[in-house]
Amino acid sequence: MHASAARAVRSSAGVALALGFWLAGCAAAREAPGARVPAAAGALAVSGARTLVDLSHPFDAQTIYWPTSPSSFQLTRLHFGPTEAGFFYASNALCTPEHGGTHLDAPIHFAEGRATTEAIALERLVAPAVVIDFSRQAAQDRDALLAEADIEAFEGAHGAIEAGTIVLVRTGWSRRWPDKRAYLGDDTAGDASGLHFPGLSAGAAEALVLRRVAAVGIDTASIDHGPSKDFRAHRVLMGADIPAFENLTSLESLPDRGAFVVALPMKIAGGSGGPLRAVAILP
Repeated sequence: MHASAARAVRSSAGVALALGFWLAGCAAAREAPGARVPAAAGALAVSGARTLVDLSHPFDAQTIYWPTSPSSFQLTRLHFGPTEAGFFYASNALCTPEHGGTHLDAPIHFAEGRATTEAIALERLVAPAVVIDFSRQAAQDRDALLAEADIEAFEGAHGAIEAGTIVLVRTGWSRRWPDKRAYLGDDTAGDASGLHFPGLSAGAAEALVLRRVAAVGIDTASIDHGPSKDFRAHRVLMGADIPAFENLTSLESLPDRGAFVVALPMKIAGGSGGPLRAVAILP
């Protein structure tokens, strides 16, 4: 078997095994007396047993990009309507920078020699998740930084964060979408010096690296907070080959534990990131 094919088989098998164990645990939880997981608002029920929650903003004319991005999302209609043969046909061309809207940051984005978008192991993109609620601190300080102490407090209340977990940080910021000024703190085109929104401290990033997490996601424009100039959280996580998911939404619909996240980006060869459709599966 070709080496790349062998890696794909091992990766797929690992994901399937993890999902199987997770679903088995969900079934056991449903059978346990009094076991209950909060229903997610606007979620889709699957076979009466599981629920899907969309964690992605749509890509459209209102999609938020970094202020220095040279362009935004563009959808150009190529055809919409009847063809000469009489049947309906629709087709568009799209153009977008890698980093904007709900998207993936591949490790290569801030760490030379680390994984590009298409090379990220599936186990980092499809895995059990925990949600750290940082919304109270973010409401008090729009430049708030998640600290190592916040991670330890979460573990004290909900148990240790296991290796291979996707860690999602909920700040409540997605409710400001798509108001660019409210979301970013400043909407001056071409100038990223006045941004203000919550993020992760370098210490928190280092703590997550020590826990060997699969990936880190947040419902703001960056895992580093708005005023950052050195992007330490990016550099720490991506130096350890840990990807990030940015501009997530609906994290308030997820439990602290128990969700399984599928976060699959466009598979861009050599990419530093890409548009992301992230979904959470709830018991």
